[in-house]
Amino acid sequence: MQKEWFSSWFDTPYYHILYKNRDYSEASKFIDNISFFLNLHSNSKCWDLCCGKGRHSIYLNKKGLDVIGTDLSPQSIFEANKSANETLEFYEHDMRKLFRTNYFDVVFNLFTSFGYFEKREDDLHVFDSVKKSLKPNGLFVFDFLNADYVKNSMIATDTKIMDGITFHISKIIENNTVIKNIDFEDNSETFHFEERVKLFDKTYFESLANDCNLQIINTFGNYQLEEFNQNTSPRLIVVLQKK
Repeated sequence: MQKEWFSSWFDTPYYHILYKNRDYSEASKFIDNISFFLNLHSNSKCWDLCCGKGRHSIYLNKKGLDVIGTDLSPQSIFEANKSANETLEFYEHDMRKLFRTNYFDVVFNLFTSFGYFEKREDDLHVFDSVKKSLKPNGLFVFDFLNADYVKNSMIATDTKIMDGITFHISKIIENNTVIKNIDFEDNSETFHFEERVKLFDKTYFESLANDCNLQIINTFGNYQLEEFNQNTSPRLIVVLQKK
């Protein structure tokens, strides 16, 4: 059986090389903003869903939260575990599967770590596993791209040189999915990878929430927590609560 694209690409060293210069200071400010807004208390139990190498889990833990980070990539979890402590744990896990039951006060799914699956059933499994993992009245912070903003601002081609490797990147929108092709050479070997992210709008997440008995309580359009505008907001950040 062929592996899903994210299973192979996210577990390569090249994925981490390409994205090593992401603006994590912006991410930290968002976590500060949303933690203050939601009045998250020290020792709250937090699940960082799709944690990668654990950078945001570590930051949440430094803010006093009891954090568990999970990711599908064994290599990412191996790296993340180098920072583990008594209140910071990491596990390899598929987000579509049940992880804990009635355990977390808050779940974070940050920076478009969603929209990869072909079937709505898989998306529903994610939201359902989050709902079941939360304590009563627990919160789910879901940070996704704003589909209309992406459609209007997408750059079709780009080149990035990272660690001496020239990455040629092209993007197209097909069947309401952003398809990013990544081509490069390293040590005289040619590589090709593809990323696919669905362009879901707010109504799609409303339907998933309704089916999973989650209630949307806030919607924001950027990391400063300003009001969501379908045309101009770069992000679609949804805060949901377990009913």
